[in-house]
Amino acid sequence: MGMEVDRGVLVTLEGVDGCGKSTQAELLARSLERAGREVVRLREPGGTPLGEKIRSLLLDLANTDMSDECEVLLYEASRAQLVRTVVEPALARGAVVLCDRFFDSTYAYQYGGRGLDESLVRRCNVLGSCGLMPDLTLLFDLDPRFAHERATRGCADRMEAEGLDFQRRVREAFLRAAALEPGRFVVVDASGTPEEVAARVQDACTALLA
Repeated sequence: MGMEVDRGVLVTLEGVDGCGKSTQAELLARSLERAGREVVRLREPGGTPLGEKIRSLLLDLANTDMSDECEVLLYEASRAQLVRTVVEPALARGAVVLCDRFFDSTYAYQYGGRGLDESLVRRCNVLGSCGLMPDLTLLFDLDPRFAHERATRGCADRMEAEGLDFQRRVREAFLRAAALEPGRFVVVDASGTPEEVAARVQDACTALLA
């Protein structure tokens, strides 16, 4: 019989558009790789050929007539494909999976931002995640005014173009989710330089990823 491989770790990174989580995912991945860990970096929606096609539909500014119900189901479809074909195999071989957004974004954007029923969004999230829960969720918290300015500098996608009030509702929903599950979430102050934020991330991940 071969040696058993310890299950990997799923770390999700969340926050409003422009909070800097993608930069922090890259810095964290480099740190883990230097420590000898296999790291699988993913983004949502996307991460698979099918998921990337769904992503293009969701973020296309031309799709202004997309209903809220259609939107949430597309996010969940992309997630289910990602979990089954990429995340679960990576965890089975012991990798650290860093996912830029996961089901907490659906909670924040479709419940907080869009106003869909909270229990409905939670049920959809169970289906879309195939029941998989993150081991750690890093919530990068930044004043939506600064984050929105950063996110919309240049060309905004369909979600970023929803405006500042939308992003404020999203932030409130993220903080609500974190308050409800303090054992899974770590709220990271996302202000300051990337290096300063990265140091906070390292502190938050030390125990789990040791």
